[in-house]
Amino acid sequence: MLRLSLNRYVPRLFKGGLKVVKLTGKKALRATFMGAAQPLMFMKNQLLCTLSLLFCLACAVQAQNDRPNVVLIMADDQGWGDTGYNGHPELKTPNLDSLAASGLRMDRFYTGHFNCSPTRASVMTGRHPHRMGTFGPGSPIRAQEVTVAKVLQSAGYATGHFGKWHLNGKNGDRNTKTPPGRAILADDPLSPGKMGFDTWVSADNFFDLDPVLGRQGVAEKFQGEGSDIVTDEALKFIRSQAAAKKPFLTVVWFGNPHTPHEALPADKAAYKDLPEAAQNYYGELTAIDRSVGRLREALRELKVADNTLLWYTSDNGGDAGPKSTGNLRGSKGTLWEGGVRVPGIVEWPARIAKPLVSAMPCSTVDIYPTVLAATGAKAEKQIQPLDGINLLPLFDQQMTERGKPIPFWADARRDNAHATLIDWPYKLHTHASNARKTRKNAGPVAEVLLYDISKDPKETTDLATQEPERVKKMTASLETWKESVKKSLAGGDFDPPLPPEALIIPKAPRKGDKKE
Repeated sequence: MLRLSLNRYVPRLFKGGLKVVKLTGKKALRATFMGAAQPLMFMKNQLLCTLSLLFCLACAVQAQNDRPNVVLIMADDQGWGDTGYNGHPELKTPNLDSLAASGLRMDRFYTGHFNCSPTRASVMTGRHPHRMGTFGPGSPIRAQEVTVAKVLQSAGYATGHFGKWHLNGKNGDRNTKTPPGRAILADDPLSPGKMGFDTWVSADNFFDLDPVLGRQGVAEKFQGEGSDIVTDEALKFIRSQAAAKKPFLTVVWFGNPHTPHEALPADKAAYKDLPEAAQNYYGELTAIDRSVGRLREALRELKVADNTLLWYTSDNGGDAGPKSTGNLRGSKGTLWEGGVRVPGIVEWPARIAKPLVSAMPCSTVDIYPTVLAATGAKAEKQIQPLDGINLLPLFDQQMTERGKPIPFWADARRDNAHATLIDWPYKLHTHASNARKTRKNAGPVAEVLLYDISKDPKETTDLATQEPERVKKMTASLETWKESVKKSLAGGDFDPPLPPEALIIPKAPRKGDKKE
């Protein structure tokens, strides 16, 4: 009979040192199996480590893929009342109505200023435009400002700007159709390309039919309706990034419905019974509405709509009469509600799963911090202070109060310029007597006014004498904020300080100066 030896010699550590001992029987058998299992245990541990590493990498890739795309759309001079969903009696905007019905409709959405360039600067930076000297139409943004495009570009996003820019300190050539027209050229130190955009097809200012735009700084003549052209270029960019599975920031800033109004005959047809001026105005808004529909449809077709944050608004209040402003007091160029309250809609199905309507005041200064929070992108050297807030809790229905007032200032170069503060539900006006007159034969305007705009959106009933303590508190808050703006304007937000040439502040406009 064959007998197996179960003897085994193994090392053992004793007090006196290491010795080799002889094991027999069950002890030897157990030691044999334990010795054979050690390589298997080592392999198991190695496998677990490898799987853990692969899991972490997969999570990182998934997190990268989960970052939302961002589409920021802005009309030029579209007022609060210029949508079907806000009750316009003549204008048809089925695509904007659909957007408002499916996403977050912000019924108290405000621009950073009552004019074009300043509001655009507020979108780019999350800061009041006067902090960087962007006082009015054609005022430049400071090159040193941190823009949403710069931050997302650094975070790996593809970034594209399409349409009106108006942050380079130029109002553009009056002739928008003959080269170079209003094309932004390659040597422009404040072009979209210098401010964080990889791809850009852009103009200095507004444009209508058959415009000349700057493609990566080269003037190019286009044929067709301005909003259609901008949308065509934006969609080329979006399709390219979707195919590459790269997250994108797409900024679409239409040149309409700014004057002069020049619509396609097909877009005027729905309003053929109205005066020619109304046909052209509504026709331009119809083209914008169509473009919004095309953008949404393409996002769905590319299967990226669910995780795309799309934000629609305008750069200032309406400039085409009471129907445009929704019969609010004032219009473009004023700090009354009609000059700064505009449509505001956000669609992001992955985050906003059902239609929402909010009456909480929000602003274009909130776009920057919200987009950074949504994408997880962080500015390497964030310039403070920010005037905007992160609205993601509002998207998640976890926010009902803003917690931070919204200040406005007509012109930070003049201490006595009209300024307002919205601290819901109240709106304070200071130096209101210096505001642009908005009513014929309105008579004198009091220096300080207070309105409860939740009940009095047209700002007709002054409560200042009834609420002296509230006026005092809100005035102090507004004055503190104004001092911080002055500090920013002087370069105090930068470390190291800005060089003197970066602090050139244009003179305040004289009475009678024309604005675009």
